[in-house]
Amino acid sequence: MLCVGLVGMAGHLVEVEADLAAGLPAVVISGLPDTALHEARDRVRAAVVNSGQRWPNRRITLNLLPATLPKFGSAFDLAIAAALLGGSGELPLLPLERVVILGELGLDGTVRPVRGVLPMVAAAARAGIERVIVPVGNAAEAAVIPGVRVRAVDTLHRLVSFVRDGSPLIEPPVADQPPVGDGPDLADVAGQQLGRRALEVAAAGGHHLALLGPPGAGKTMLAERLPSILPELDDDAALEVTALHSIAGLLPPGGRLLRRPPFQAPHHTATVPAVRRWWVPGPRAPLSPGDGGRGSGGRAGYRGRP
Repeated sequence: MLCVGLVGMAGHLVEVEADLAAGLPAVVISGLPDTALHEARDRVRAAVVNSGQRWPNRRITLNLLPATLPKFGSAFDLAIAAALLGGSGELPLLPLERVVILGELGLDGTVRPVRGVLPMVAAAARAGIERVIVPVGNAAEAAVIPGVRVRAVDTLHRLVSFVRDGSPLIEPPVADQPPVGDGPDLADVAGQQLGRRALEVAAAGGHHLALLGPPGAGKTMLAERLPSILPELDDDAALEVTALHSIAGLLPPGGRLLRRPPFQAPHHTATVPAVRRWWVPGPRAPLSPGDGGRGSGGRAGYRGRP
């Protein structure tokens, strides 16, 4: 089975192998898994049994290749379940050949959305993969990537029915159109001629801008409206910004590229790691985009500084 692992924004194809051998029943996962991936053995077991499938009473070894690549998160659950059922003879593997499978499994067999699906599907497309299966909650963002046939599942049982009987999978919804006037607009500001002029000059020339004044003067209100007078992001920049928001779990519903330049306003008490492009929230934790990363392609405003 094929899956995708993320290191920052870089996606790497991961092959999931399952070996069933004689011995005391156990599940071993190798290939530099993190804690969430180690716990997949319990989630997958419960999901398989509660989906009406037989759990093999044997020693199970799950290997995630390449073994030197750290793997983070629960996006491997669905691929692990498919590999295990295929290795035990419960499922034919041919229908899932050269198909990337992503999704987290609940104990009842439901397939839950995961973070970072958009850059994962983009990495699969760059690797020549033409078909992906994702959770229903991630179908809209996955369909943003051209050249990839996206199908979605809501339960493990639906995936099993597709492989065994050819039952249809769920097609992704049509992407929403961005609402007119989405976000704060500089046109809504009454007065503030000097501040408006400063924003226009900074936006036109790409300059840094310092807004000074007493509390309540409108500094933050003006700064938040700076993206409304900036040009929309091109395709590459919009894809990068949307992917960063997907990894951070901040992607709005609707399955469309974020065209408006983002605006981040970290507080003046924010720590240095939090405002970096990437930071590590803890040991053996994946890279997470900070305010600098989520503001890529847009503007960052630092407010409230004494």
